[in-house]
Amino acid sequence: MASTAPLTVSLASALKTTRSHQRDLEQLSPFELKDYLITLAKDNQQTSASTMLNAGRGNPNWIATEPRDAFFLLGRFAMKEARRVHDQVILAGMPAKKGCAARLRKFLSKHKGEEGHGFLAGVLEYGVKVKGFDPDEWIHELTDSIIGDHYPVPPRALVHIEQVVHDYLIKEMCDGRPPKGKFDLFPVEGGTAAMCYIFDSLLQNGLLKQGDTIALFLPTFTPYIEIAHLERFQFKIVAINANSMRADGTHDWHYPASEIAKLENPKIKLAVTVNPSNPPSVAFSPVEMKQIVRLIRKNPDLVLVTDDVYGTFVPNFRSLMAEVPHNTICVYSFSKNFGCTGWRLGVIATHETNTMDRRIAELPVSWKKRLNKRYGALTMEPEKIKFIDRMVADSRNVALNHTAGLSLPQQVQMGFFALSHLLDLKDAYKHLTMEIVRRRRDALWQGLGIPMPPEDPMRGWYYVELDFMVWAKVMYGEGFCKYMVSNYEPVDFLFRLAEKSGVVLMDGGGFGGPPWSIRISLANLDDSDYAKIGKYMVEAATEYVEAWKHSELVRSGPTAGKGQKVKASAAKRSAAGKKAGVSGARKAVKQAVKKADSAAKSAKKGAAGK
Repeated sequence: MASTAPLTVSLASALKTTRSHQRDLEQLSPFELKDYLITLAKDNQQTSASTMLNAGRGNPNWIATEPRDAFFLLGRFAMKEARRVHDQVILAGMPAKKGCAARLRKFLSKHKGEEGHGFLAGVLEYGVKVKGFDPDEWIHELTDSIIGDHYPVPPRALVHIEQVVHDYLIKEMCDGRPPKGKFDLFPVEGGTAAMCYIFDSLLQNGLLKQGDTIALFLPTFTPYIEIAHLERFQFKIVAINANSMRADGTHDWHYPASEIAKLENPKIKLAVTVNPSNPPSVAFSPVEMKQIVRLIRKNPDLVLVTDDVYGTFVPNFRSLMAEVPHNTICVYSFSKNFGCTGWRLGVIATHETNTMDRRIAELPVSWKKRLNKRYGALTMEPEKIKFIDRMVADSRNVALNHTAGLSLPQQVQMGFFALSHLLDLKDAYKHLTMEIVRRRRDALWQGLGIPMPPEDPMRGWYYVELDFMVWAKVMYGEGFCKYMVSNYEPVDFLFRLAEKSGVVLMDGGGFGGPPWSIRISLANLDDSDYAKIGKYMVEAATEYVEAWKHSELVRSGPTAGKGQKVKASAAKRSAAGKKAGVSGARKAVKQAVKKADSAAKSAKKGAAGK
């Protein structure tokens, strides 16, 4: 009598991290999960000849040189200025204002040809000739600030630096076509601090309350999701999903009109977006932007927070701050464009006439009394304090407002980064960064051996988000998709890459994207590494395909359902089944590996020739 024992499904080779452990780890933030994957990748590096390839975190592997060279050259001038006032070798005075611009010109004439000379001369001339600054006021602000011998005054932003950074935002975030009026700026310790300050002050000033409904454009930077769920906020989230699909069933990562229309919900008090998005790096199209603008006109109380850190990677980028300035709080970080995550440089921008100030003025009397008490120590008319200045005070628990503000050396470096684009009339630096990420995109796709997605002018390519399930469905159909869902966790692919190949990628599902999606940073590895990553991804995916095909072969064979068992270990499969089930997959892998190796060699030759 035939055995009735259940059929054992064939599986890809076993991993160190079991499925149950993967399920537990999926609860972590993708940034914490990444650290676990790094540990696995390092173990792989020790036991094999492969090198760990960490395309997880988005820290770029390039830096802007001119604004840094000029910063350090200015530092040398500032020290001469300090010693000019008082010099006891190991102790000096504070730089003097009168005549400092003329002394800088003299200093520059003696240091021609040095790194940063031309740029620093341009800084001086931009302030004097373009902005009309008093020469001594401008140079003394820079000189005294780079020394860092005073508290920030005004605490929100240095007078001249604010105007320079404002010019940068108009050029890069508004495509040189600003709305009427101007923006008030609050330089902060990176985009991270900006997020904390904004959410805190919206709550403190009654513009948001615990348990309110907010909209999140997804996928998004994970902390926006996590902050919303903190006990202090406990916001109800309306997800606006970038789930638009092309005719071939692949993502284009745009927002369908039906998703954006969710903003019509009058319960939504705040909408948060990363634009271009993280991970897909896709900016709002003109059609999407027009719909958002129309909806804001219908709901003028809605506050928008837009994080535009990747804006410079999209040609002719235009932020919500340019289209709906009165409703928008813009967050911009200098970190990705200039390679300065360690500097912690970000800025918050609000229009001088904005919804937040209007809504604070319309608060009930009880709220106004509460807020007047909170900010009463700062001014005799606390009700007139702008929302952005309330953020400054709140950043130091109000009582320490007099010591608030970004450190002065940081503000100088921020100003120099901004000036690097303002002085670069041909946008040479910006085009270089765009070229870098697009070159790496090409190498990745060559390694993957799949067609490039259609060209999208709104795509910045700082990251790539790939949906494993879309690929699985297009290549192998619903049967393979069901097999994957039944037998693996969505993060299994990431663990397989880390353990087997030493490649670290991030869980796209943790960013609010599709659960089987993967984030790949195109910013932080050498060009040739991306071809290798593509090759390793193909190899990992093929393991699943081989196992699935073997299972399907067993199920459809003459003894299917009669007690035949297939062991999970690929090494112990029968030779006949292996040959029949995986020959096509192996052929595909060989072709992909060949393409990847060719791409890596081409990239290496190109780098050597430069």
